[in-house]
Amino acid sequence: MGLCKISVFLACVVGLALVLPSHAQNSIQDYLNAHNTARSAITGANIPALVWDTTLTTQVTAYINTVLGQCDINVDLSVSGLNVKVAQNVLTGLDAVNAWVSEQVYYNYATNSCNGGVCTHYTQVIWKNSISIGCFRAQCINNVNLWIVGCQYSPPGNIPGQLPY
Repeated sequence: MGLCKISVFLACVVGLALVLPSHAQNSIQDYLNAHNTARSAITGANIPALVWDTTLTTQVTAYINTVLGQCDINVDLSVSGLNVKVAQNVLTGLDAVNAWVSEQVYYNYATNSCNGGVCTHYTQVIWKNSISIGCFRAQCINNVNLWIVGCQYSPPGNIPGQLPY
């Protein structure tokens, strides 16, 4: 009887070990850490750390829910003050933020422009005047292999004619 209970316990532990990683990299702290790491990497800019805002989370959730049937990896569903990433397979929040931050290679601070690619998701991540975010992640309903992640920023960045920091 004791051996049976131990087997069931081990099966549960193994099962949890397989399930829990699928939820990893999607916590509030994961979103904040990824954003704030990018922000703090800009030497001398004194960009403040972002804080979580549940109102923004509600707003981005509502927006993402309206576009779940329109997910397309070739279409950017981002709007002012809101970064959106659609990708195949399981897209985590951390994956999305890292994709936005990877656009840094296209940003030229001296000309405040994108050279050779898109960089506006990156500039929104590091926008100095943005002080809070809310993020949401969901599986697309038009394609079960697509996931969508969105983060809304307040105040919104990417204001024409202004530098991000």
